Amino acid sequence: MIRVGLAGLGMAAQPHMLALRDLEAAGQVRIAGGFSPSADRRTAFATRWSVPVFDSLDALIAASDLLLVLTPPGAHLPMVQAAAAACRHVLVEKPLEITAERAQRLLDAAAGITLAVVFQHRFRPASLRLKQAIDSGALGKLLSCSASIRWWRDAAYFAQPGRGMKARDGGGVLLTQSIHTLDLLLHLAGPVDRLAALAVTSPLRSIDTEDIAAATLHFASGAIGVLDATTVAEPGFPERIEIAGTGGSAVLVAERLELHLKGQPVEILDRGLAGGGGADPMAFDHGPHRSMIAEVLGAIAEKRPPSNSGASGLSVQRTIEAILRSAREGSFVTL
Repeated sequence: MIRVGLAGLGMAAQPHMLALRDLEAAGQVRIAGGFSPSADRRTAFATRWSVPVFDSLDALIAASDLLLVLTPPGAHLPMVQAAAAACRHVLVEKPLEITAERAQRLLDAAAGITLAVVFQHRFRPASLRLKQAIDSGALGKLLSCSASIRWWRDAAYFAQPGRGMKARDGGGVLLTQSIHTLDLLLHLAGPVDRLAALAVTSPLRSIDTEDIAAATLHFASGAIGVLDATTVAEPGFPERIEIAGTGGSAVLVAERLELHLKGQPVEILDRGLAGGGGADPMAFDHGPHRSMIAEVLGAIAEKRPPSNSGASGLSVQRTIEAILRSAREGSFVTL
C-alpha cells in the first residue's frame, strides 16, 4: 500500500484528491495527508477532505512513499531534492521547473527515484487512441501537425498574488496553460527541431509574461505545423490538435476524437469538450488524473520508468524556451 502525500494545497490539489479518493477506495493507495506553508490552506484542506495535514515538508515526506508536488514551479526543485534525499518517489506538477536548466537539475537530483510529471492529457481515452493510431502507422507518414489553445482567464484568476508573473509562475500562456496541449502534440508527433515565433502581452492584464503566442513548427519527422496559444479568447474554447498524414487525418478537440483513416469509416470517440479553457480552469473530469497516477503506481511496483517520466517533460519545456527566444530575437531557432 503506497502512502501518497500532497505538497501544495492550492487549486491543483482538487483533481488529484478526487483521483486519489478513487484509488484509495480501490485499495491501491492510502492518502497520507497534505502540507502547505499556509496555515489557512492546511485548515481548509483538512476540513474539505478529512485527511491529516502536516506543518512541515519533512514531516509529510516522512509519512509518504510518493510525494505529489503541486506548488508553483519555482518551488519544485528543492522539494524534489528533499524527497529524493529521503528515497521518496515524486509526481510533480507541470512544468518541471521555471527553466529548462532548473528542470535538468531536478532530473539529476531524482536519478535514484521514480519521477513523473503531471501531463494528464496524455491519459485521456481519445489521446490514447490517437497515439495508438500514430504509433501503429495507421496515419502513415505525418505531414501536418498543429495545435490551437484559445482559452480565457478572467480578472479573478489573475487577482492571486504573483499569478502570471515570471517570479512565481516562470512563464505565461505557454508554460502555464498551453503546456498540456503542446506536450500532447509533441507526445503524438515527435520533437520539433526548428521554429519561428511571436509572443506578446495583451493590455488586458498587468503581467510580465506572454498571454498571446504563435509559432511555426518544423518537426524532426519532416512534418510542419503551427501553434496558436492565448488566454485572451473570451469565453474560452476547447483546445484543438489536428494531424494529417499519408494514411489519414485526425482532429482532437479536448476529449473528442475524429479519426479519418483511408478506406475506413470515420471513427469518433467522444468524451466531451470540457477542458478547462474557460474562466474556471478546474472544469474538467478527474479520470485522466486517476489513470496517470495509476500509471505511476504501476511503474513504482514494476521498477520501470512511467510513460509520463520526468525526463519526458523536458522536451516541451525546451520547445517553449525556444519559442520565446525566437519571439525575442525575431528569427528561426534550432533546437
